[in-house]
Amino acid sequence: MTATATPQRRAPRAAGAAFAAARRGWRTRHRTAGSVLDVVGFAIVGVVVLTALVGPLIAPDVYASHIQNARLAPSAAHLMGTDDQGRDVFWRIVVGSRTTLSAAVITVILYSVIGVLIATVAVLAPRWIGDMVMRVVDVMQAFPSLIFALLIAALMGPSLQSSIVALAATGWVVTARLLAGIMRETLTEPYVEAARTLGVSTWALLLRHVFPNALPTLWVKWAGDLGITILLIGSMSFIGAGAQPPSAEWGAMVIAAKGYVTSAWWGALFPGLAIACTSMGFALVGDAIHHRLSHRVKGH
Repeated sequence: MTATATPQRRAPRAAGAAFAAARRGWRTRHRTAGSVLDVVGFAIVGVVVLTALVGPLIAPDVYASHIQNARLAPSAAHLMGTDDQGRDVFWRIVVGSRTTLSAAVITVILYSVIGVLIATVAVLAPRWIGDMVMRVVDVMQAFPSLIFALLIAALMGPSLQSSIVALAATGWVVTARLLAGIMRETLTEPYVEAARTLGVSTWALLLRHVFPNALPTLWVKWAGDLGITILLIGSMSFIGAGAQPPSAEWGAMVIAAKGYVTSAWWGALFPGLAIACTSMGFALVGDAIHHRLSHRVKGH
């Protein structure tokens, strides 16, 4: 005959069940919030990319001055007001989306290629060369990258091209270190060792196994890097080391409006919001990719 459970025994079970239910509820809310943020991130990035592709084709001339319309407040005629030259801020942001996004994409591509080449040399070259390359990477990583980028931009002269080169010359370091670690780990896997014994070349192993294994991590990094790069390009323009007025690049628009920010706040606010929202959108996309890959690894 089974004994009836005492109240003392029921209490821990009830507490455990309540804790488990609370934990499941928290996970559900967390996943729901994460899904909402994922949608927000992809929506922001989608709007920016679509604007960059289509916007400049339908926009009016955003460089012609109309002094009679200078510093008009936001209205139905000018959704985001006009700047000190009477140019429509909204349409300049639309046209500038292609300039800003293109500069960020080119920068990320450039330093990713450099990082892949450096990582490949560090892993495949003789050990003493690989160690030397990684020591250079360590030194570069210890040095403040933004200061180094500003130094390069100062030597080249202030322009959007200078900021692209400067950021590409400093941004490869993390990619090289990350990829070198993935390459070394993958090349020691049993299936890779077995392929080597069958006569598969090192380059074939890189193309078939190493680089495909690194791509999921790199996709997450690239998405986040695009957001950071847009922010850095805008920052370099703002301090005078990047794109210069009358460029419609968002950072250049902010610096052009800083002289009248108290009387015509819209000239700096809306380009600044464009930089912030786009950077946040790419960061959310990076998190979304990371979540999807994590769930796939865990079998969810």
